[in-house]
Amino acid sequence: MIIYPTIELHKGKCVSLTRGRLEEPVIWHVDPVETAKSFVAAGTSWMHVTDIDALAGEGDNSALIEQIIRTVGIPVQVGGGFRSRDSVTKWIDKGAGRIVVGTMAAYDPDTLRELAKFHPDQIVLAVDIFQGSVMTEGWRTKSAFTPESYIAAFDDAPLAGIILTDIDADIEDSDGTLGVISGLAGLTRHSVIARGTVRSVDDVSRLKYVPNISGTMIGRALLSRDVSLKEALEVAQGEREPVAAFQ
Repeated sequence: MIIYPTIELHKGKCVSLTRGRLEEPVIWHVDPVETAKSFVAAGTSWMHVTDIDALAGEGDNSALIEQIIRTVGIPVQVGGGFRSRDSVTKWIDKGAGRIVVGTMAAYDPDTLRELAKFHPDQIVLAVDIFQGSVMTEGWRTKSAFTPESYIAAFDDAPLAGIILTDIDADIEDSDGTLGVISGLAGLTRHSVIARGTVRSVDDVSRLKYVPNISGTMIGRALLSRDVSLKEALEVAQGEREPVAAFQ
């Protein structure tokens, strides 16, 4: 299982969002580039960066993200504000390892399918869930799609994977979040990246046993030092222990 240490950028600072609320970011007083370099030093093979300002349509952190991509020397998965074909291809040309698309998939699904076709293993679909519906426009607009029907609609697209986020899960309710994501992961042939499920290294251990989950994003828990990235990587990369079969 792949660990994606995650940096969320808002006005040049590392932040975390609670239940997707853009107006209430938790600010971490760390240098984004140095933080990214520390993830590489711990041994990660991938990294995720979200541009919160671009997600909200209020500017961007492009220069900072480009600096991170140039500096880290590993693939960087980039999300936030990708609502056109040009914006996706521009960042692929800039060296982004993968692009995460959310809102555009809801409004222009054919373009998403075409991008996935022309950029194999580089387009990831974000499915953000709130009160049983898929959210768009930076988690601010409730769509008419259920997550089940939305995932099924893109099952034939050659995506690199799907990121599943249970936005309305209580921050302490890791069991509830894991239950929602586990159930949806079983409905798609695509590899699933779980988001918002890891508060401790034990959560990484549990994810390893959920079928079709190939990775997890960890942001807040790393910045708060509730999780050691090195330890999380060791758990994620270790062999699964045998599971008893029940008759």
